[in-house]
Amino acid sequence: MNFKKSFLQSLKNLKNIFPILIGMLLLVSLLNNLLADLYKEIFTWNIIYDPLIWAFAGSISFGMPATSYIIWWELQEAWINMIAITAFILAWTTVWIAMLPLEASFLWKKFAIYRNILNFIFAIIIAILTTFTVNLF
Repeated sequence: MNFKKSFLQSLKNLKNIFPILIGMLLLVSLLNNLLADLYKEIFTWNIIYDPLIWAFAGSISFGMPATSYIIWWELQEAWINMIAITAFILAWTTVWIAMLPLEASFLWKKFAIYRNILNFIFAIIIAILTTFTVNLF
């Protein structure tokens, strides 16, 4: 396949992806604005529920990993514990529920669902293990 044919095929694929991508980004932006005030209210100081709740909140939100440092700082200043913040950041950067239709349409649906479920589970496990490891030292 030559370069011109590959380039035209890529443009055709982008043209097909664009409406879905715009819709997903608008949905994520709407959810982030609606849920921004609720983040501090869902904190319970429970070692079992907090990682679950915050990982769920992170999975329905969406953001760039580079901004996670700012979010970490803001949540820590609001006296939210490290397990909850870690679960939120991990799910926020790896589990994208709003992007699931886009991911399923271009990858296998089964793969997209399994990837998100496994990332959600491991976000909770890694949050708990990281917090306990940091507290040891």
